[in-house]
Amino acid sequence: MKRGCRHQRFLTYAGGPPPFFEQGGQWSIQGCCGLALVLWLTAGLVFPADGLDQGADGEFEKRTSSHFVLYQDVDIDQTSGLRGSRRFEQDVLSVLESAYRSADQKLGLRPDGPLTVIVYDPAVFDRTFSGQFRFPVAGFYGGRVHIRGDTVVTDRLVAVLHHEYVHAAFDEENGRHVLPAWLNEGVAEWFEARSLGLRGVPSHQRRRLRVAAAQGRLYALDALSSPSFGHLGPEGASLAYLQSWSFIDELVGLRGTRGLRDWLREIVRRGNIDRATRRVYRDRIGALFEDHLAALAAGR
Repeated sequence: MKRGCRHQRFLTYAGGPPPFFEQGGQWSIQGCCGLALVLWLTAGLVFPADGLDQGADGEFEKRTSSHFVLYQDVDIDQTSGLRGSRRFEQDVLSVLESAYRSADQKLGLRPDGPLTVIVYDPAVFDRTFSGQFRFPVAGFYGGRVHIRGDTVVTDRLVAVLHHEYVHAAFDEENGRHVLPAWLNEGVAEWFEARSLGLRGVPSHQRRRLRVAAAQGRLYALDALSSPSFGHLGPEGASLAYLQSWSFIDELVGLRGTRGLRDWLREIVRRGNIDRATRRVYRDRIGALFEDHLAALAAGR
């Protein structure tokens, strides 16, 4: 991993060629040094000083596990007991360690260093970050994982932790490259769904995609290839996330989770999506994406 570009990684994209573009018939990923990049969800995000000084009671609790450093300041009245803050911290770290093992198995992502996760009281998260996104968010990654918390570990919190972990793991493993949003968010959405036991895009969501296809509203690959979907409004971003998830799920249908893992490992190692796609899926990424659009347009 090229540590030298770490400080540039989540700045506002300042022009020049997009980080993900077609060059000589191949889709490639440019290195991040020399580019000012977009934060996963939006540009110009303002963090509280050190990210840790505006909690519900002004003091974040810290707890560590094998691969994570957790800070949390959810407004939980008691420390011990079944609904106490210590149990909450243990449960969050348990979910994160499970995500670590699952991402290693399914995605081939196994970052070395401990990852920092900050879980905010919901009111603090909303007050701190409201107005800085074009659509509502439950968490985001910007060098550290920031999560809108709860007083207990709910299915929603499990899903968000898995989703944002993928972004953090990609950043740690793939620091010298910028991934297109359809890949980064599509894999995160797929991994999140798997954490909740979903083995594919639900039928009502596929219906939404088919309706969008019939109306000519599905995005082309180029339109999904910026570093984030932060420039889209709520409806556009929602469709972009869903379409990206659907495409990754389609790739899993072609070669299974082993194929997905091999494909991602090749992308992380070499930074060339089309080469990795030809090696694993025996086709170009653009052709596979067009096939997927055609299938949705045909009502499949």
